[in-house]
Order: sequence, then C-alpha cells, then structure tokens
Amino acid sequence: MSQDKWNKSDEAEQWKENKPESIRIAGVVRESIVDGPGIRFVVFGQGCPHHCEGCHNPNTHDFDGGYDCSIEKILTEMDKNPLLSGITFSGGEPMCQPEAFLALAEEIKKRKLDIVVYSGYTLEELTKMGQDRTAIQSLLDKIDYLIDGRFVLSERDLQLNFRGSRNQRYIDMAATRQNGKIILVQS
Repeated sequence: MSQDKWNKSDEAEQWKENKPESIRIAGVVRESIVDGPGIRFVVFGQGCPHHCEGCHNPNTHDFDGGYDCSIEKILTEMDKNPLLSGITFSGGEPMCQPEAFLALAEEIKKRKLDIVVYSGYTLEELTKMGQDRTAIQSLLDKIDYLIDGRFVLSERDLQLNFRGSRNQRYIDMAATRQNGKIILVQS
C-alpha cells in the first residue's frame, strides 16, 4: 500500500467510527490504477494470517492494528469520485472480515461498480471455507475479479498485471460462475 494521507494517524482519526456496520481497515487509496482495471478506490483490510515473506503491506498483518471505519463513510468517500471503475478489497486479508466486506459489496453493486478482491487464499480454499462461513461464499458470488494465492517471493514478477507473484491467479469470477470452472483473465 502506498503511503498516502489515509495512513497518517491524524487523518485516520477522522475515519474512526464505532458503528455496528464497520470494517477494521489499515487505510484507503482514493484512486489507484495498479489494484485492478480502471480507476479504483482501494480498501485495505486490517489483519492477515498469511504473513507472506516480502509482503507489500506488512503493516496490515496485525489484527489489532488499523482502525474501525463505517461502511457508510467508505461509500461517502467513494461517491465523491464519479470516475471510479470500481473498488478493490485488499489487505491484510479481506476474507477475515467477510460479513463486513459483504455488506460493503452489496452497496457497491447498487452503484453498478465492479469489485476486485485480493486474497492470500486460493479460490478452492475460499470455496471450502464458504461451506462453513456463508458470508465468504456470498462475497465470492458478488465479486467480479479475484486475485488469489499467497505472495511467494521466489516467484515475484513485476511484469504481471495486478499480481505480485506468478503463482497468483487473476480470475474472472463472473465467467467462472457461468462456466463452472476457473476462467482466468488473459492479460
């Protein structure tokens, strides 16, 4: 995550809200062209169990770090930019807070924007997890693209679109749901 104004503690303080419909986040980026197709609003979830060596966002690992932000506040900030193509859920690990990210995804879909999710889990792992935690499966059903798999330092490749290592997949989730098998985005 690039260092921007949302990571400064004084400005992060204005995002702190203790509402029931909130997400624990490390920060946001209002406009990104490296976290999915088009211009994206990026929400970095706080907390990650993977601790990948060489992780781009190690500050997001601690589940007690970051701050609570209401879904309403995220939407208000997003709505200020009519040029957005969509939103990206990154982290940390968004699937550690599937209920909160699902609530946000439902609101995003009402705005006709696409959703990209970065997860250190593979789609196969998430599908299995979704059998016990329905919010995970419901979130998978709402997203447009999934970049899955842990970052592997020995497979790092800076030429890949939207991925950090060759083992990660850029999955077209709508096509995957329609075809009943994983369909990768050709990039």
